[in-house]
Amino acid sequence: MALRREPHVLVVGGSDSSGGAGIARDIETISSIGVRTCLAVTALTVQTHDAVMEIHPSQPDLVADQMRAALQANEVTAIKIGMLATVEIVVAVAGVLRENPQVPTVLDPVLASTSGRALLDARAIAAMKRDLMPLCRLVTPNLIELGLLVGTEPVADENGALRQGQELLAAEAQALLIKGGHASGPRSTDILLRRDQEPVRFDTPRLATSMRGTGCMLASAIAAYMANASSLEDSVRKGKLFVFEKLQKNGSVVDCPASERNGDSLCGCSLEVV
Repeated sequence: MALRREPHVLVVGGSDSSGGAGIARDIETISSIGVRTCLAVTALTVQTHDAVMEIHPSQPDLVADQMRAALQANEVTAIKIGMLATVEIVVAVAGVLRENPQVPTVLDPVLASTSGRALLDARAIAAMKRDLMPLCRLVTPNLIELGLLVGTEPVADENGALRQGQELLAAEAQALLIKGGHASGPRSTDILLRRDQEPVRFDTPRLATSMRGTGCMLASAIAAYMANASSLEDSVRKGKLFVFEKLQKNGSVVDCPASERNGDSLCGCSLEVV
């Protein structure tokens, strides 16, 4: 079938019953860029736009089998990973990636919900750093996730974020996109870090709007562009612009300091929600 030969992004992540984030947002984003998707569902969640009430992880072997079936059935040219839920699922996903080193992978490290619920415990975070991150072409933490991955408090300034990012590179991460949506000021700056290369900054005006699932959206857009053979840097640039344009439809450009945030709504082009 011709369909099998078209580029696909394999989306590995959890469902969101509200439809605002997770694999629903991933499929929407990737499809709007003109790339097909296939799926491996890691967890079923019960959630609204405000809170996560229940999480039901998939069996690790089932996640791995879904991935292998999708890879066998389709021309998978990129993988996007989101919510992983348990240490066992982290290890299972890493095992499949080791079998398919030719497929570039974007990891969005979903560690906590926007309402504050932990979505990955300390053992699973350690396994992610040890077993999974070295296999991924790009990891896309926001400032809060960056601090959790390094094991220190989150930072709010660029110099601190660069120091923490270099720690993750030393822990064998291939490349990081440190997202600036949780910072303050009139500009939202994401920083691409790679070993032995100068940081590359992607800068847009900060927007007076909030939208769930933009972390999912950004990582999915990057994976979609990589699936169409764009370079890493070009994929990040196009992905950042894609999210900015989506957010721009919902709000106006303003200086939105941290003191003006309300509840779980965060402004900026790198809003991170489950």
